[in-house]
Amino acid sequence: MKDSISRRDFVKSATAIVLSSTLFLIDKEEAEAQEIGYTSPIEARHYRKLKKKRVQCYRCPNLCKLKPGERSFCRTRINRKGKLYTLAYGNPCAVHIDPIEKKPLFHFLPKTQVLSIATAGCTFRCKFCQNWEISQFRPEETANYTLSPQEVVNLAKEYKTPSIACTYSEPTAFYEYMYDTSKLAKEAGIRTTVHSNGCINEEPLEELCEYLDAANIDLKFFDEDKYFKISHGYLSTVLDALVTLRNKGVHLELTNLVVPSLNDDEKEIKKMATWILENLGPDVPLHFSRFHPMYKLKNLPPTPVKTLELARDVSLEVGLQYVYIGNVPGHEGENTYCPSCGAVLIKRIGYNITANKLSNGKCSFCGRIIEGMWK
Repeated sequence: MKDSISRRDFVKSATAIVLSSTLFLIDKEEAEAQEIGYTSPIEARHYRKLKKKRVQCYRCPNLCKLKPGERSFCRTRINRKGKLYTLAYGNPCAVHIDPIEKKPLFHFLPKTQVLSIATAGCTFRCKFCQNWEISQFRPEETANYTLSPQEVVNLAKEYKTPSIACTYSEPTAFYEYMYDTSKLAKEAGIRTTVHSNGCINEEPLEELCEYLDAANIDLKFFDEDKYFKISHGYLSTVLDALVTLRNKGVHLELTNLVVPSLNDDEKEIKKMATWILENLGPDVPLHFSRFHPMYKLKNLPPTPVKTLELARDVSLEVGLQYVYIGNVPGHEGENTYCPSCGAVLIKRIGYNITANKLSNGKCSFCGRIIEGMWK
């Protein structure tokens, strides 16, 4: 039974279809024609063996304890005869080329392309998930392709993308694949990035930071109860991860999806912005992204633009220097402004940059250093 394709066939079938600023290396129709469920299990990292062939994963705060045959909460790990295996390794269900601004990373290699990969699975259960078709499924339920970490790096070289992103679903759900790919990319001089929920324990995160250049972390709520109720996540763990990333020198940006009636309260936004200022500093970019009815929250309306503008204003008043509005193409909140002189330094429309007035990472008008990784 043919349930995967080789790298040679993979590259040969690349269709270079541009859709919504994304280059799809695998044609969607071809993907649907493939056999579902290709996996190539390897032993997982970050787990301990217990009595009676039980195991406990400690990659994330879910701390799944599994009997033989049982599956982890993230859907990607399984206990096989007393050993923990990952089923999300070398079998991405999404392989695309995106603009780096889509991650979104606004202060990291602007106007460059990034090779994006994802497997099925997620450590969360967000009711508003935008990629639930892959994040809320098992690797055996998606159309997958054989693509080893080295082959991912080779593709980045072939398509001349200066960075690789683990994104779309939750990268920590395919931790081993992400780790090995990042390590090889670092050796090849290719930058590595993640877009993650940030809910990962300290030890695996610190190991990953050795090879990670940039991260955009979704800070979904600033309330522990709502974090668990809506996303089955843990605010405290995410906050700890943000501090670790910052301390390890990883370029960090944050995204807050503003969902009407759930996290659009001005006091909660101010509390979140104040924590960012006091614990991460004023120069960490914060993106307020517009919610659109999705997955299990189709009953809610899209976020009013005025709500996003209020969130941005509140955060700027607190003292954050780079605050953006997302999913509203053409809004002035997409632009990067100099915190000192107020000049427009990078002008954006959606994922496109129409003007860049930075000079060697500095404001070309007043000379102020602008935080970021610019080249």
